[in-house]
Amino acid sequence: MTLAAAPFGSPADAAPEPGSAANASAPVPREDIESIEISLLLEAIRRRWSYDFTHYSHASLRRRLDQARRSAGLANFSELLARVLHDDGFFDRLLRYMSVTVTEMFRDPPCYRAMRERLIPVFKTFPFIKIWCAGCATGEEVYSLAILLHEEGYLERTRLYATDFNKNSLDIAEKGIYPERVMAGYAANYQQSGGRADFSDYYSSSYDFVRMKGFLRDRITFSYHNLVTDGIFGEMNLITCRNVLIYFDKTLQEQVLRLFTESLRHGAYLCLGSKESLNFSEVKPLYEALDGRQKIYKKRGLVTHG
Repeated sequence: MTLAAAPFGSPADAAPEPGSAANASAPVPREDIESIEISLLLEAIRRRWSYDFTHYSHASLRRRLDQARRSAGLANFSELLARVLHDDGFFDRLLRYMSVTVTEMFRDPPCYRAMRERLIPVFKTFPFIKIWCAGCATGEEVYSLAILLHEEGYLERTRLYATDFNKNSLDIAEKGIYPERVMAGYAANYQQSGGRADFSDYYSSSYDFVRMKGFLRDRITFSYHNLVTDGIFGEMNLITCRNVLIYFDKTLQEQVLRLFTESLRHGAYLCLGSKESLNFSEVKPLYEALDGRQKIYKKRGLVTHG
């Protein structure tokens, strides 16, 4: 235990008597103990499983870990640590809590309307369009983009890349199968975003589930990619990463924004979530706002087609 320095020759220099109050340790607050446990847990996950969550927002991470702990019936984070180290199957279940899976089709309809009216027409002269949907979770947003591109006549010359670090989520996304009960809400979002057809035209129903149509699935490549540890992902005309950065701390946000910037062609576009922006970011001077309200940005430089 390190004590605060005192002036030379002061009473603090004298060694305390054995058994005196000076030797007694003050109780450590439970919050501090939990912080130590979480730090050890994150280090164990990094070294055992090669997933690095150390720069995720602490409050969000603590909440998710606590949900996982309670769901597993564990008394504290130390017990969670033991399971992570010694129970291979348990980590897959824990990863579901650690992942950002809150999503829906045509989430934030005004953003999709802005893309439809202001962004997609820019691609009119492009012979081929490459779009990266980073942190795609279970795929609802990349299918929304595919529908939008289809209605604007660009889907056949577009390749969409949808990535996530959660392989279970990627499996759901690639299959394109969702509960039928959520489709009414998705249809409402679709209409508010400027949809031009009957939303049910884009999926087939079977009992309590629906599956997105094959002509949409065929234009999407699903792939594992970890924004924390993996590198540049091609030269894109558009990158969408909506409502993911809010779960990262400032350091990781900057790292990911640099990754996106390096993965975009000059004159290409970046679309963030409603609570995210490039304000206060080191990369802000490299962009201009196409629609600041909807967080759609254009990387400065000459447009490179194809």
